[in-house]
Amino acid sequence: MILIVDSGATKSDWIALDEKGDQLFLTQTLGLSPEVLTREVIEDRLANNFEISKNKEKVTRLYFYGAGCGTDRMKQFLTAIFKDFFPKAKTEVKEDTYAAIFATTKIGHQGIVCILGTGSNCSYYDGHQLFQKVTSLGYIPMDDGSGNFFGRKLIRDYYFHKMPQDLGMKFAKGYDLDADVIKENLYKQPNPNTYLATFARFLVENKDHPYCKGVIDKGFQQFVNNYIMQFELATKVPINFVGSIAYYLREELTTVLERNDLIVGVIRQRPIDGLVEFHKENL
Repeated sequence: MILIVDSGATKSDWIALDEKGDQLFLTQTLGLSPEVLTREVIEDRLANNFEISKNKEKVTRLYFYGAGCGTDRMKQFLTAIFKDFFPKAKTEVKEDTYAAIFATTKIGHQGIVCILGTGSNCSYYDGHQLFQKVTSLGYIPMDDGSGNFFGRKLIRDYYFHKMPQDLGMKFAKGYDLDADVIKENLYKQPNPNTYLATFARFLVENKDHPYCKGVIDKGFQQFVNNYIMQFELATKVPINFVGSIAYYLREELTTVLERNDLIVGVIRQRPIDGLVEFHKENL
């Protein structure tokens, strides 16, 4: 059995294939980012999924693409967990950028590949190798244009009284904005980045409001400035995206890209389907 996993900070998509490439099952767990989760939490999330737990002895190959897997230390941390949980599996752990690349860009083709979901990232793919200009320091200082970036912006503007009153009242009705609740989730509960990203749904649902338009535009422009424009070939190759923020705000994103003379490429919500096709071709 072959397991292919696309793991974001919020959720992980798992697809099992047999040796011929036929799908055996599709399932989900919560995100498995090693940057913000302990070994115990990750093991619990694996064990509590019926399909994964039931079939763990049958897995012979595991291809895991995950948020927070950009360093050797984090890759080794997850690999050790998977080695114990899937005892017969040969495991390969890569950062989620590779999932985005394989899902949007054919081998041999150049492109800049971006992730705009709970978090954000950007890489250049020369057709064979991945290159990054920016080393991620996680959701607190970075992640421009992401769900947690926009969620943090909304909360700050609400508390600093910078959000228009009509929108602020609507925001307060849709979320529990009690200060103690927010601090509990940010400082005591797991996945604070995922918690922040839940507020981005409000931005998507109200994207036509002038305030939201401004927040979206400035956030995407900041992502372009700090990430995409780091690459010399930025205006010469397609800019591809995966992630819910890129997908649900694709019109706004396209506007910003075209304003910067960038070539709009593929925009996918989830890379998992593209990943399956990639691995079927390389079985």
